[in-house]
Amino acid sequence: MTAQPVHIPVLLAEVLHDMAVADGQTVVDGTFGAGGYSRALLDSAAIRLFAIDRDPAAHERARPIIEAYAPRLSLLNGCFGDMEALLAAAGVSSVDAIVLDIGVSSPQIDTPERGFSFRFDGPLDMRMGDTGPTAADVVNSAEEEDLANIFYRYGEERLSRRVARAIVMRRAEKKFERTGDLADVIRSCVPKSKDGIDPATRSFQGLRIHVNDELGELERALAAAERLLSPGGRLCVVTFHSLEDRLVKEFMRERSGNVPGPSRHMPGPAAVGPAPTFRLLSKSGTGPGAEEQARNPRARSARLRTAIRTEAPAWAQGEAA
Repeated sequence: MTAQPVHIPVLLAEVLHDMAVADGQTVVDGTFGAGGYSRALLDSAAIRLFAIDRDPAAHERARPIIEAYAPRLSLLNGCFGDMEALLAAAGVSSVDAIVLDIGVSSPQIDTPERGFSFRFDGPLDMRMGDTGPTAADVVNSAEEEDLANIFYRYGEERLSRRVARAIVMRRAEKKFERTGDLADVIRSCVPKSKDGIDPATRSFQGLRIHVNDELGELERALAAAERLLSPGGRLCVVTFHSLEDRLVKEFMRERSGNVPGPSRHMPGPAAVGPAPTFRLLSKSGTGPGAEEQARNPRARSARLRTAIRTEAPAWAQGEAA
């Protein structure tokens, strides 16, 4: 519907299959990015779609897309973890389907000025929006122990303490400003791996997740989706690394009542918890096929998990099975 190059997101066919949107439904694309899922969903049925993004660049890219699909597409400015409040402000209290594509978008990675990738030298920023501390602020001011925890918890970097120590020693002489500079310091203390992954990969991931509170956003979004989805509504989440996938998997497993029961060696009544609010479409989720992996290396680690909302009321905060 527009002459612009179309970005094709990962697992697009699988997402469209699982979302199964129908005419007249209200749908949310919580992570608009380049608009790939939004376009495909709008083309698949006569739906009303609300997209969400905190990135000013995404809003600029979206202008011709919004015009092409008017009045069925609205782009809301904010974090997808705040989708309930954003939709309420737009007069929407319930929806029929929600899709979330977690992590950094391709346009963000491929723009050196955003500072997400060490493949290009650029300002050490990493913010998905335009507010809050930058990655440079964090590496130049955080305590050594805090830096080590960031790299270990969010980047799963085994040598996190060594990386943090090297950063603190270097910043005492000169502050970090560029992605290439930080990557070089990390490479100086983390040996190359046999799989060919750049030594800076895990630390950069951890720093990015911390700067954008990505796991906190995901947790808030999952809870909001539970409250927003109408019975039969579908929640589709695409993740790209183990931390995200584990969080989504555990949320869906718990909310579907698919949790381990009491041991047969420990007789006694099973604990009775709140009624399941979701039904899993697939226990193991869906990954990309060989053809998509060959066409798009970024898709290799992707995993789609889908759950269908039941009629049970949303769980209270902190409630568990």
